[in-house]
Amino acid sequence: MKAIKITEFGGPEVMRYIDVEDPVAGDDEVILEVTGIGINYADTHQTEDSYLSKQELPLIPGLEVVGTFEGKRYLTGAPNAYAEKVVAKKNQLIPIPDSITDGQALSTFVQGTTAWHILKTIGHLRPGESVVVHAAAGGVGTIAIQLAKMWGAKVIAVASTQEKRDLAKRLGADVAIDGAVEGLKERIIEANGGERVDIVLEMVGGKTFDRSLEALTTFGRIVTYGMASREPMSMVHPAQLMGRSQTISGFWLANCFGRKELMADVIAELFTLIAKGSIEVIVGATYPLAQAAEAHRSILARASTGKVVLDPRL
Repeated sequence: MKAIKITEFGGPEVMRYIDVEDPVAGDDEVILEVTGIGINYADTHQTEDSYLSKQELPLIPGLEVVGTFEGKRYLTGAPNAYAEKVVAKKNQLIPIPDSITDGQALSTFVQGTTAWHILKTIGHLRPGESVVVHAAAGGVGTIAIQLAKMWGAKVIAVASTQEKRDLAKRLGADVAIDGAVEGLKERIIEANGGERVDIVLEMVGGKTFDRSLEALTTFGRIVTYGMASREPMSMVHPAQLMGRSQTISGFWLANCFGRKELMADVIAELFTLIAKGSIEVIVGATYPLAQAAEAHRSILARASTGKVVLDPRL
């Protein structure tokens, strides 16, 4: 079968489209014929070995697929996902309703569940609160905007281009602002009517995190779930948070894996919302598996919107 394989860590240039041995299923496993592979920002860290979990070479990247087994479509998490076939655990196969496309299904496994948990499980969002969504036109951001509005928040979207800000507004954001670091704190506060904000969903890191924390109100929460800039934020001493009773929380979806109530149940809810039209999934681009490196370059350049998908059949 064809797959993307890396034998050294680095950027998109280390990814090779080659022939590899077909996988072999073990006990309580099946082989899925892959029809769609979801790309997540974490994949770019995986190929660099800059992710939270240590990676080992040689490596086939990726962690989420849609595929078929005995004529039925399933969504699942699987290592070595950038391939035409993957091994999946039988008890982790999530049936996909006929009304849900492959791209829509892939948007839920990592990015949809992340949006859900950073707002509800970690962010403890309450109706009437203000929420800042960084990278608002991305896979997590586009869903987070819609969930936050559904749950009664005022949404301030942050994005790097006017086109992305227009998309955020179309999806329900009340205000959309430029993500440039200079003046970011002031723009966030201005967008909230001159008041500091209740919740910030932050995955850029560096000075973006620093300025966002400065814009946080009393009892405010900032949830960090990535570091796309590859730049660390300033060190925060706990005493800095006492003055406004603020909270900084981290979120890593891997802590939800294997827990039905945190994964399969949330995905089922997202499927229902998508099928009803309550959430619009943005599939920004679909690439052939052979062009996985080009897809990574687009994500790293922040040129993509919504969910980016690989299709091994193209």
